[in-house]
Amino acid sequence: MIEGMNGANERKALIRPHQGRMVAGVCAGIGDYFGVDANIVRVVFAVLTVFSLGAAALVYLVAWAVVPDEGETKSIAENYLDKTKKPGSGAS
Repeated sequence: MIEGMNGANERKALIRPHQGRMVAGVCAGIGDYFGVDANIVRVVFAVLTVFSLGAAALVYLVAWAVVPDEGETKSIAENYLDKTKKPGSGAS
């Protein structure tokens, strides 16, 4: 197993941080995760949105729904799915 630079084997999680957020925190989270400035990620998303005729904007919306907010264990999508599950309908 490969260890981190400091010798610790810590797992990095993609989250939407509260600090540095402009809209939903997706670009800030991606920037933190990959060690890139969030503004670079924002520019890339903007350019991709223009050249993909809006497809990148849909990717942003999906990321907003599936990437958990800072301090949360579940994403918006997971919370919604948990609320719509009926009690007793789980697989046994």
